[in-house]
Amino acid sequence: MVYLPHLDYNLQRLGPSHPGISRDLRAIDDLCGEIVENVQRDGARVIVLSEYGVTDVEGPVHINRALREAGLIHVRNELGTELLDPGASEAFAVADHQIAHVYVRSPERIAEVKALLEALPGVDMVLDEEGKRDMGLDHSRSGELVAISRPDRWFTYYYWLDDDKAPDFARTVDIHRKPGFDPAELFLDRQLRMPKIRIAWRILNMKLGFRTLMDVIGLDASLVKGSHGRVTDRPEAGPVFISSEENLLPEGPVSATAVKGMILNHLTG
Repeated sequence: MVYLPHLDYNLQRLGPSHPGISRDLRAIDDLCGEIVENVQRDGARVIVLSEYGVTDVEGPVHINRALREAGLIHVRNELGTELLDPGASEAFAVADHQIAHVYVRSPERIAEVKALLEALPGVDMVLDEEGKRDMGLDHSRSGELVAISRPDRWFTYYYWLDDDKAPDFARTVDIHRKPGFDPAELFLDRQLRMPKIRIAWRILNMKLGFRTLMDVIGLDASLVKGSHGRVTDRPEAGPVFISSEENLLPEGPVSATAVKGMILNHLTG
């Protein structure tokens, strides 16, 4: 199995309509061609699979900030910064690009939170139990509500209202402490003077054994120009399943839950 990340990062940085993406397409096409030729020479079957298609976006939706302003989110103050306290919050969202799982502590407040989010600019729909069931999202670990953004928007995890109170990890690449995905990690903070020198100094300190924080990431979510997660309006903009074995492909679209079985079919013939 080979993971090729060429199209993931710049599609989020620049958006799929950016003219610079053509260079990434040529690069991955050349590399894929080389890999496919080599493995087919050994008699292997080939699958080219993408999980999602990235689409152009024009701005973020700060879903947790909306919940915070409504008094539903509780934070802890630590050394002048704010940390989300999920256990003490009436509702909070775990954001993942264009999808956000919203966890609501009290069942009697679900309708209230749903109405609040449905009125939030940039939100396309909010799924309750019936809606999650219709979409196949009624998993035991799903939020009580699932919010889906408009095609040209995406969800941040940001819950603070003042950037001066953002936690230290907000300005770092840190997938473990952030309560949601953060594509702003793809950008250096534009307010930093000489960021490369700052990074080099941080690396030097680490090599010398000092504890340091690689706080070089900005908090300007408007820089993100591509996102994914919701079902694309155009099928050709979505994920793909390409196979060298036409007889092992079904007619029509491939559902995500069918991918595992199709890969096993290719292994067994």
